[in-house]
Amino acid sequence: MAQEFRPLPVISAERRQGLGAFLAGLGLDPADAGAPAAPDAAGDSPEALAPIEEALTHSSAGRPRNHEQLEFLGDAVLRLAATEFLARHHSDLAVGQRSALRAQLVSDRWLAELAEDHGLAPLLRLGPMALGDASGRATVLAECCEALVGAIYQSRGGSQGGLEAVLRWLTPAWQRSSAELLADPDRHNWKTALQEWTQGQGLGLPHYSSAEISRRHGDPRRFQSQVRWGEAAGHGAEGWGGSRREAEQQAARAALAELKRPGGSGGER
Repeated sequence: MAQEFRPLPVISAERRQGLGAFLAGLGLDPADAGAPAAPDAAGDSPEALAPIEEALTHSSAGRPRNHEQLEFLGDAVLRLAATEFLARHHSDLAVGQRSALRAQLVSDRWLAELAEDHGLAPLLRLGPMALGDASGRATVLAECCEALVGAIYQSRGGSQGGLEAVLRWLTPAWQRSSAELLADPDRHNWKTALQEWTQGQGLGLPHYSSAEISRRHGDPRRFQSQVRWGEAAGHGAEGWGGSRREAEQQAARAALAELKRPGGSGGER
């Protein structure tokens, strides 16, 4: 079956300058892009920047070239790059520890945070629905950030150097994140950690109850969650978040902090 023809995106001179500056901010030389055409006075040639523009064009924009194919590529590249990063910088960790750490370093949450740190949002091309969906912002950022991983890999030579370019971009962020995660192994997995603790103490499973206390989309305290454990659920803690899941995680985090405090027991509620 013949491959569907997808014309290269039209990229204005101003947009090329903006994308070139963005790549430079990632620690990547815009002139390294592997397109045959030479850069012009506005920066990279449209051919060189086409994968980057494609990655930053969300499917909601309704354009022939959008982030989806590069996101698929980026998913595989991201895991490979994270594996290589861990082999280079954390070879002393057991395989199970590396696997758990890698899961955090390639998560949608981590990608969305990376996109926020790099100011990706203003560069995205979005459709009206995605623009108006504040609650889906993190998902869109994660999707396009993963597509950007694929785009950088592809535009920097693919199997002939693309992985090193991705590592050059992501290694500083992964170094910071891995240090935080190794210092707090329960980070972002507080529910699992609390469950393991209560079961290890013979207290059974924690019980969560959550309520929506705000109807405003994007409110970081939209949901409140309480977690209880122990005999007659006598011990507990509470937390807030923009989703039920996040509120439950924050409640579990508060519970663990209390349990790990010298003399702490979770407290009677």
